[in-house]
Amino acid sequence: MSHTILCDIVSAERTLYSNLVKYVVVQADHGELGIFPGHAPLLTTLKTGSARLVKEDDSEEIMFISGGFMEVQPHKVILLADFAQRASELDMEEALAAKQHAEEHLGNSSNELDHTRALKELNEALARIRAIEQNRRIGHFVDKNHVHPKY
Repeated sequence: MSHTILCDIVSAERTLYSNLVKYVVVQADHGELGIFPGHAPLLTTLKTGSARLVKEDDSEEIMFISGGFMEVQPHKVILLADFAQRASELDMEEALAAKQHAEEHLGNSSNELDHTRALKELNEALARIRAIEQNRRIGHFVDKNHVHPKY
């Protein structure tokens, strides 16, 4: 049995990632899923959150995924994301501003549709913040468009 699985992360804008990994951990509708080589075929929807890729050299990369689908075959996993971005490319100040904006709208929502939109925006902002923090924990920090190894 192979010790790696091909992982493709694709959004409408671009192919964000296409390489072999040891495993992938994603946020699916029914909870967190770990996908390893030889996994049974699966098709599921993705929740907004992070995808953690563990590469062949045991390094990790965090991706921010905002909705979409995941297809798993024994030797390949495809994440078809509504939106995807490397966590190292996310900006904490922007994420915090989006969180504050969503919280303000949540408090001022006049109907159920406004409340639902504000709640969705808040959940996405919080997921971005968590992806940034997770990326920092694995040894990277962001300095305005530059990723540096953590010392």
